[in-house]
Amino acid sequence: MIVKTTSFTVLTTEYNQFLRITDRVEKAVAESGVQNGMVTVISKHTTTGVAVNESLECLESDLGQLLARLVPEDWPYAHARMLRDYGSTAGNPTGHLKSHLTGNHCHFAIADGKMVRGGAQEVYFCEFDGPSQRTICIQVIGEE
Repeated sequence: MIVKTTSFTVLTTEYNQFLRITDRVEKAVAESGVQNGMVTVISKHTTTGVAVNESLECLESDLGQLLARLVPEDWPYAHARMLRDYGSTAGNPTGHLKSHLTGNHCHFAIADGKMVRGGAQEVYFCEFDGPSQRTICIQVIGEE
């Protein structure tokens, strides 16, 4: 049984942003030596997400617009208040809620050393409170 855990960082450039990271995940799978198993991709942040979808600019736009309608910036959120533990005002309730909707991880099977995914499936890192430096963890588990 092989277990390989790696991580990488990205520097996002926008408040809300979708970054395709499929190539990074496939590289981690290839370098792991696992022939049959599973790969998990997880964000280490509470205002980001990991999602799987087709890589089309129009779909990215539609998803961003859907999330904006579901989680409007001007809503009176309870999280938008002074947090004594942090010593500052929480200004990112929408990031937390959008992250909750997209989820923060995904899983793929690995067969014959490659991710098993549909031809249009891409892995996205979703930024909902940027710009910021973010860390994504990839764990590959399986057999040689």
